[in-house]
Amino acid sequence: MGFFTDAYDLFVVGVVTTLLMPLWHLTNSQIALLNGASLASAAFGAVVFGWCSDAFGRKTMYGVEVCILFIGALLSAFSPSYIWLLISRILVGIGIGGDYPTSAVVASEYANRKNRGFLVLLVFAMQAVGLIVGPLFTSFLMILHVPYLYIWRILLAFGALPAASVFYLRRKIAETPRFLLSKRYPLEVSRVVSVLTGHEDKITIAVDIPEKLFSLKWLKCLLGTGGAWFLLDVVLYGNGISSVLIMNTINPHTSLLEHTLLSVLIFLCFAVPGYFFSATYVDKIGRKCLQIIGFSVMALCYLLIASIPSIRRILPLFVGLFGVSFFFINFGPNATTFLIPSEIYPTQIRARAHGFSAAIGKVGAFIGAFFLPIMLKNMGLPIIMVFMAIASLLGILVTCLVPEMKEISLQT
Repeated sequence: MGFFTDAYDLFVVGVVTTLLMPLWHLTNSQIALLNGASLASAAFGAVVFGWCSDAFGRKTMYGVEVCILFIGALLSAFSPSYIWLLISRILVGIGIGGDYPTSAVVASEYANRKNRGFLVLLVFAMQAVGLIVGPLFTSFLMILHVPYLYIWRILLAFGALPAASVFYLRRKIAETPRFLLSKRYPLEVSRVVSVLTGHEDKITIAVDIPEKLFSLKWLKCLLGTGGAWFLLDVVLYGNGISSVLIMNTINPHTSLLEHTLLSVLIFLCFAVPGYFFSATYVDKIGRKCLQIIGFSVMALCYLLIASIPSIRRILPLFVGLFGVSFFFINFGPNATTFLIPSEIYPTQIRARAHGFSAAIGKVGAFIGAFFLPIMLKNMGLPIIMVFMAIASLLGILVTCLVPEMKEISLQT
């Protein structure tokens, strides 16, 4: 459910800062910092939870991250001041960041090689639900004419509910057999396997050479997984958090509610199907190929928006092309950058590698969320789209650094 809150926040925090600007008299810099606070702290959370999951076990850490997320979301909703809100958003970010390596690795290590991509991306597809619930819930509150003074608090408090709902279930999940094998616990592996399969088998283990994450052996892969995630998140979070601002640039004479509903249309018709298409076809197309396809179409869409003025003047044209870019974000690198790090590294460093890759991605997310509103105001939309296209093209290059894991078993 961390992915629900991640996507939910992706939209809601942009609305919250828009509402708080006149209420708290916030400056553009304060808004940009608030937009990016949870993203920056998510990088810290991903690294810490990734390291702890490799050191102490997947089961030990699974659920702790949603507990932190829950506390941070509640504190956000009851914030009496800007500093309080900023600190509580940092807590939310730590929880969101921690969910990346823990959920990805647990799902990957329990899945079989034939449909591993499908199963891992089904976990990630909770982002799709959050992406829709955020703007829909916001629109619902506005239609009811709930005062803006309360709307932002309700929106932030709602983000705590999914985290609370899964805490107990996560704490009951058994340790993954692959982790137990990596720690030389064959008897415990036998017990877990017998519970899962109904058969009692004696498990034996071989001695492996200890792996180091930052060794030359894995540097190329880290550049591939971390670099692609960084470039993706510059684009995804820059466009996602600032979607209301971008809509206002294209169509400045409409209300916040209308801009919100336009964002709902884009997310529902384009972004959400992308998640489920990626889960359905990733095991057929392959992770690497799908990532290259996604980055390529994204770059094309952004270049067309930047270079053809009529697209920016005619709202349906802009919404359609901007929507296609969101479809291929999700039917492409947003899914695969989450999946690939959970597969290509050995068990000893899998969670750390995934956490490090996610952390690099969240640094990109912070850059996109922090600088895009400022650049949009000072440079205009065409320049922003050129930057997005360049980031997407660079994403194609770094994707070439990672191996294809289609129907290949995980390393022990």
